[in-house]
Amino acid sequence: MKTITDKESFAQAVEGQKSVVMFSADWCPDCRVIEPDLPEIEKNNTSFTFYHADRDEFIDICQEYDVFGIPSFLVFHEGEEVGRFVSKDRKTKEEIQAFLDETEKKIT
Repeated sequence: MKTITDKESFAQAVEGQKSVVMFSADWCPDCRVIEPDLPEIEKNNTSFTFYHADRDEFIDICQEYDVFGIPSFLVFHEGEEVGRFVSKDRKTKEEIQAFLDETEKKIT
């Protein structure tokens, strides 16, 4: 998973083909719970490029995209948001995979 380091790298990430941006924070217990599953999720979804954005560093981007609960997953394709998995609830590996599968169908 690549790390978003500034607004420019976020802009580059969303301009690409099938990018997933995960918003999280170090202090977020639900983010820590899903963290061990992320390498497998990334490995099983090679058509997507995965990025991580720290919510606290990019609060303005979170506000712009209405990201309030974390971890949150936003999918972009060629500059357009095509899917989001945003809620205040803890997410499971299976829920994230189902979201990515459904989003993949919408893109192709």
